Amino acid sequence: MYKKLVTIALITMLSGLPLQALVCDLGAQAQSDRQIQAGQLLNQGLQQYRARQYESAFQSWQSALQIYQEIKDRTGESKVWNNLGLAYYSLGQLAKAVPFFQQRLILSRELNDRQAEAYALDSLGLNYIQLGQYEQAIAVYEPAIEILRQLNDRKNEGNALGNLGISYRELGQYTKAIACHQQQLAITREISDRAGEGRALGGLAIAYRELGQYEKAIDLYQQDLAIARELQDRSGQARALNNLGTAYSNLEQYPQAIVLYKQGLEILRSLKDRSGEGRTLGNIGNGYRQLGQYEQAIAFLEQQLTIARNINDIASEGKAASGLGIAYNRLRKYEKALGFYQQDLAIARQLKDRNGEGRALNNLGVLLGELKQPELAILYYKQSVNIQESIRRDIRGLSKEEQRSFLGTVAGTYRSLADLLLKQGRVMEALQIIDLLKIQELEDYLQNVKGNDRTAQGMRILEPESKISRLSTVSFAQIPLLNYELAQQIQQIAPSELNKAPAYLQKLPQGVVLIYPLVLLDRLEIVIFAANSIPTARTVAIAKPQLEEMIADFRNDLQDPSSYDIKTSAKKLYELLIKPIESDLKQANATTILYAPDGILRYIPLATLYDGKQWLVERYRINNLISYSLLDRDRQSLTDLTILAGAFGGQAGEIKFGLSGLPSSITEVENIASTFPKANKYIEQNFTSQTIRDKTAGNAIIHLATHAEFKNGSPFESYLLFGDGTKLTLAEVNDLKLKDTQLVVLSACQTGLGSLGTGTEILGFGYQVHRAGAKASIASLWKVADGGTQILMSAFYNNLRRANSNTSIALREAQLSMIKPSTKGGVNYSHPYFWSSFVLISNSW
Repeated sequence: MYKKLVTIALITMLSGLPLQALVCDLGAQAQSDRQIQAGQLLNQGLQQYRARQYESAFQSWQSALQIYQEIKDRTGESKVWNNLGLAYYSLGQLAKAVPFFQQRLILSRELNDRQAEAYALDSLGLNYIQLGQYEQAIAVYEPAIEILRQLNDRKNEGNALGNLGISYRELGQYTKAIACHQQQLAITREISDRAGEGRALGGLAIAYRELGQYEKAIDLYQQDLAIARELQDRSGQARALNNLGTAYSNLEQYPQAIVLYKQGLEILRSLKDRSGEGRTLGNIGNGYRQLGQYEQAIAFLEQQLTIARNINDIASEGKAASGLGIAYNRLRKYEKALGFYQQDLAIARQLKDRNGEGRALNNLGVLLGELKQPELAILYYKQSVNIQESIRRDIRGLSKEEQRSFLGTVAGTYRSLADLLLKQGRVMEALQIIDLLKIQELEDYLQNVKGNDRTAQGMRILEPESKISRLSTVSFAQIPLLNYELAQQIQQIAPSELNKAPAYLQKLPQGVVLIYPLVLLDRLEIVIFAANSIPTARTVAIAKPQLEEMIADFRNDLQDPSSYDIKTSAKKLYELLIKPIESDLKQANATTILYAPDGILRYIPLATLYDGKQWLVERYRINNLISYSLLDRDRQSLTDLTILAGAFGGQAGEIKFGLSGLPSSITEVENIASTFPKANKYIEQNFTSQTIRDKTAGNAIIHLATHAEFKNGSPFESYLLFGDGTKLTLAEVNDLKLKDTQLVVLSACQTGLGSLGTGTEILGFGYQVHRAGAKASIASLWKVADGGTQILMSAFYNNLRRANSNTSIALREAQLSMIKPSTKGGVNYSHPYFWSSFVLISNSW
């Protein structure tokens, strides 16, 4: 988090405003006794502020302001507004500072003082950054930079570009952030501003680190460190060393990280920077903890705790307590761990730090689970989840560091809670947390996922749980009895009440069933829910590595159209995933499956499971869900088919922008354009990322016949490639104007490149499209032969032409038409390779 309490000298350095400009040049301003008096008051206020006599300083400045306003000295008035704004800023009273900077801006424009205008904009921008109001910061920095360019003020232009880059980075707009920092870097090198060059390198490094490009970040941090050493900037050296340590920690190279942290620690001690020393000791301790060297971790964390208490740094005290709790928990010294976790929780609540509170509650849940006290563990996990769901909507209010520290643990919290609830037979609660898990996994991947009224409700705290949650502390000796009493009270709750579905789940139509598999280390749980019933969980005894091996083998068979083993491997997975719930599907008279796959299951289409006679798609209509909590029941019929269709193109066998040409994509798009009179087509060089940004609004369907690669890892490494070679990252899909769009079709993408992970990159595309406004998306799990895609898409769009056609019905019927044993152009397209790759991701039925 940005340091809020800074000196006037630091603020003015950041804003580029010389310290002398804060006060009147008394000789130049000696136009009258009143003017001299105002100048003396202005100077007096500055001296009082430096002496920490804040109330007296503000009184002096207010008196000066009154005189300047009486004698209509607008220049003097502007300086007072600036002093007041900077003073409140340096005291951390950011909201109070804004109107003073705004007044200075108004006056500088009235006086046509372009330099003062630029400085006022810059001060406002810094203030907005501290407030986390990054859009407002961008809005003031852009005109400030334009003015500074006109004034040829290169140094302050570089500073402003750096702050603009910070604003874009905090909004997750990394491409723009990097561009700003690169411009800043070029300017600092041009004017030989070595200190500014170091700041630019550090800003670039942070952006690349947040993109997961740690090697590049390390190179930039090392350059920053070299400059700090050249300038003998000891504080800058410590900062760069700590940043390097963090980057190596991100790479899980903890020994190297510890070496760097220790170098930074030595400098901080020489500078007597107790706050920095404490944080670095904590970093070293957590590095040793990650290495499993818990005794060494404890030694450093205890030093951090001592310093935090000595300097009254309560937040650092909480983090030290948290780290100590984890270390003692790993050593199975549970009583000590409990004590530190409860200290961490108390501090977080004292500071109203929801992030820290969620972390502490999660850790207590882990501890109680290891102590085999499941009812208490469930309660603490629930409280942690509810905090996360409460902050999801305003997560931008947390710094990036806070987001990462909390979000990095949350998905594990949700999964552990689901595991415990299923073991206790509390299936409805398990269904709810599994659904919320889908959203949280997307948040971990995309870091932009918003909740709604349903998700904000979190998990219901039962009445017996509520009584215990009000206890501020629990002694170690009390735990077994408390858990026993809680278990007894929960058993008294009527099953109909315990399994009561929330209102949004009660509206599930007849014939529609939810299927939620959950992959756990020792088993597969399959939760199924239908209207007017209670959810059921079926347990399949299979270890996670064995399941992953089966799925990988099946995916290989799916991607090989010559494979004769496809039905054998498809039937094996049918036995695991569908056979255990066959009777449940029959009892529900199921016709439609809303499927929310988990983990590696996202890499295979449910439609391809084989019962020995039929593929599953021949029995059911199947929609892949992002999350039922995000369900949109206002699906509109695709009757007004306004379409934007684009084709990558190229020749057969041609390598175009590093990937193979897609000649059939042109035929595919030409067919759409000839079939639908309201279709606009863009081919090859005319099919650009800018076209998609500019032209998507108002179209019911966006059809992208182009390469896309969705990789397990960062959404900034997954992208769509256009006919002119430009790209749109998965993270940038969210920026498209799709509020009028019912469907986005991506007809040549592939997923799981390099290695199979959790599959969040697949749901990530569906969610980004959904968040941008579209109701549904269709994308492929692997790249199908060009001709096969054209045939499937042609059938799909012919089905859509029928009035009131449903997207999932149209796709299913297109797939069924290819399953029938026949040949088109001498090729048999009945193998699932050709028809099953395309999955519908839709939060509607």
